[in-house]
Amino acid sequence: MPKKSISLKELRLLIVDDDPDTRKILAILFKLEGAEVIAVGSALEALEAMLYFKPDILICDICLPGEDGYSLLEKVRTLNKQQTQPEIPAIALTAFVHEEDRTYALLAGFQGHLYKPIDLKELVSVVTNLIELSTSYN
Repeated sequence: MPKKSISLKELRLLIVDDDPDTRKILAILFKLEGAEVIAVGSALEALEAMLYFKPDILICDICLPGEDGYSLLEKVRTLNKQQTQPEIPAIALTAFVHEEDRTYALLAGFQGHLYKPIDLKELVSVVTNLIELSTSYN
């Protein structure tokens, strides 16, 4: 039986990256796929955005100004619990390419770990897989 195609239409993505070019490219990529996207440059902006935007997936750079992606994810998880919402699947974007960096990101609660420069097809594939996993549990 052929695999069902997953649509990114109406998917809500929060992208957090301090590099404006990366934010713009990722936002355009997912908007072209039909997703609703908010792209911000810091952990503080991400937390502020979450007050009015409830993302389905978080895509987050690890190295952010002021507060790193690990700390942001911890705060997002706390916020999810306080609001009795399910955990938001999260993908780490990073220049850290060692296997221990990947392991650390996954142990910290990220469901995906991708290296920069980002392979856009791989990122869309990881997002699609996370959607499949989250919908199969609902």
